[in-house]
Amino acid sequence: MHAEEDRRENSRTRGALPWRATLSAFCASLVGIGLARFAYTPLLPAIISAHWFAASAGAYLGAANLAGYLAGALLGRSLAARFAAPLILRLMMTLATAAFLACAHPVSFLWFFVWRFIAGLSGGALMVLAAPTVLPLVPAARRGFAGGLIFMGVGAGIAASGTLVPILLRQGLTEAWIGLGILSCLLTLAAWNGWPEHTPTPAAQAHPRPTATLRALYLEYALNAVGLVPHMIFLVDFIARGLGQGLQIGADYWVLFGLGAMAGPLLSGHLGDRIGFGPALRLAYLLEAGAVVLPALHLGAWSLILSSLVVGAFTPGIVPLVLGRVRELLPHHPEAQKAAWSAATASFAILQVGAAYGMSFIFAQSSGDYRVLFVIGAGAMLLALALDLVAAIVASGPRHRMKKSREECESTP
Repeated sequence: MHAEEDRRENSRTRGALPWRATLSAFCASLVGIGLARFAYTPLLPAIISAHWFAASAGAYLGAANLAGYLAGALLGRSLAARFAAPLILRLMMTLATAAFLACAHPVSFLWFFVWRFIAGLSGGALMVLAAPTVLPLVPAARRGFAGGLIFMGVGAGIAASGTLVPILLRQGLTEAWIGLGILSCLLTLAAWNGWPEHTPTPAAQAHPRPTATLRALYLEYALNAVGLVPHMIFLVDFIARGLGQGLQIGADYWVLFGLGAMAGPLLSGHLGDRIGFGPALRLAYLLEAGAVVLPALHLGAWSLILSSLVVGAFTPGIVPLVLGRVRELLPHHPEAQKAAWSAATASFAILQVGAAYGMSFIFAQSSGDYRVLFVIGAGAMLLALALDLVAAIVASGPRHRMKKSREECESTP
């Protein structure tokens, strides 16, 4: 009797729960990454102009967010192992909301640093936990689509920050921070009851040792993070102050960045399905390198538009490609895939925070020369491409020998 009732209840909720949980994860990526990290970029010129902080200090505050992201990426899985994932997810979204409100007044540099760090910590934890908590509930045939929707939240947050921040800034810098806090609060409430209380737990498995190709993937993903830093931290400031075009024009390019980020995950995931995630990653590195260096070449508005769209697309769009590549390299080990994804995310965060601090230092020492930052970013992308090609060539040797050995065994009478 009870079994039949449970079966009917599961049948009624099977369709509702996955989309509701996917919506919650979308809100989490929007709040934790799209707003908590990227809304700072269009706010930075206003913070400097209002004399809240100097330009160099403002850049270091942006790097504090990335340091928090690293901490969140490292702590996320261990927190989820001790506490229920929905509890951690709700807490992190609440912390991101509190960080916006806490930054509404320039109390001190240390105050801002701590809250920007907390905002980054919430984003890193949400990045590691939100999608893995939700995707096991989604039918296997629709997980790619659901994953794309989840990471579209990053682009939606970028586009929203680029659209809303200039409007909010007309009321004042304090009002802009409060407005973003209210939006984050509403999204947190929308996600609150959508998290699944129970997710499928796979049987225990022995984790295979990471291959050289997998280790190379970690480093490539980390180098990709270095290449994204100039756009994520300096793009709006470069256009607004470096080119003298003002905050509104800089925010317009940030909206283009966000529009690219909204489309990027779906397009890159589809590309990986069509041509394989290895070739798709190599193509992504090449396109990113070209797009990152464009602002340094001063080729006009068209190059800034193209750069904003392409780098914006791959900022979240690289995520499904790396996830897909991890699945290709560990096809029969779902738990090992989660561990590999956490390691890749930590690698990404480590080099990203290092690059953020390093580029902030270079920016200050070069008297505000933005061009060198974009050149460094493009070089990191090309290095990731070279590393992937070398790893593919090295890995092809053993595969070729194994194939030849099998053919010789089959031909032996």
